Amino acid sequence: MGTFITKDGVQIYYKDWGPTDGAPVVFSHGWPLNADSWEAQMLFLADHGYRTIAHDRRGHGRSSQPWHGNDMDHYADDLAQLIEHLDLRGASLFGFSTGGGEVARYIGRHGTGRVKKAGLISAVPPQMLKTEANPGGLPKDVFDGLRAGSIADRSKLYQDLASGPFFGFNRPGATPSQGMIDWFWMQGMLAGHKNTYDCIAAFSETDFSEDLKKFDVPTLILHGDDDQVVPIDAAAHAAAKLVKDHKLVVYPGAPHGLTDTHKDKLNQDLLAFLRS
Repeated sequence: MGTFITKDGVQIYYKDWGPTDGAPVVFSHGWPLNADSWEAQMLFLADHGYRTIAHDRRGHGRSSQPWHGNDMDHYADDLAQLIEHLDLRGASLFGFSTGGGEVARYIGRHGTGRVKKAGLISAVPPQMLKTEANPGGLPKDVFDGLRAGSIADRSKLYQDLASGPFFGFNRPGATPSQGMIDWFWMQGMLAGHKNTYDCIAAFSETDFSEDLKKFDVPTLILHGDDDQVVPIDAAAHAAAKLVKDHKLVVYPGAPHGLTDTHKDKLNQDLLAFLRS
């Protein structure tokens, strides 16, 4: 495991698993989680010869908690500095949820000179917030509710998200996993309060449309059609209209947190995409 300091003085934690000469695969995590949320995919792909790397976004997990810079431009620049710090070339970038926005903004700001492939998994692009230009998005009061819940009792907010819509445990017939709920909650509580609060605006209000148009590498767009957190129509289906060289994969009945609920299928799909 390692750390590095960004140009604006933020310490970023990252994990680097697998053979050092393996093809690099870089993972960007969702809100309010950290690199640990990709463990199932990292372990699987590292066992198949890939070098798997994931960092804790600024303000999350074991990275430092800056008061400023909790926005997509800084997140993307931090990712760029991680890739440069490790001198990665021909990397495949996978972003889950908010991490999908981070990957999109990275490509929009830094291009694909070091990138071989990309993946948007349950990802927020093109834009979550409903606007005149984005009528299929979610109303602002949804995100105001997250902010209010975070201020009132963010521990309970994370418990409610994990035991409800994130993993689809609120659906009839679902069998909740207390382990998954606790895992989500623990990662959320490791993150900085101010950082996760600011990140709500970052993942909901940022428009990634122009970033997606700059994708010029093979891109996997993968989403569950029962995603209650990032609805598929405003996300994957809309993103597929903007990314030129893409493969759209839909998991029937899958919730937002499919990196855990559908990890075995996802692992195989990621491996097949990397080998294709």
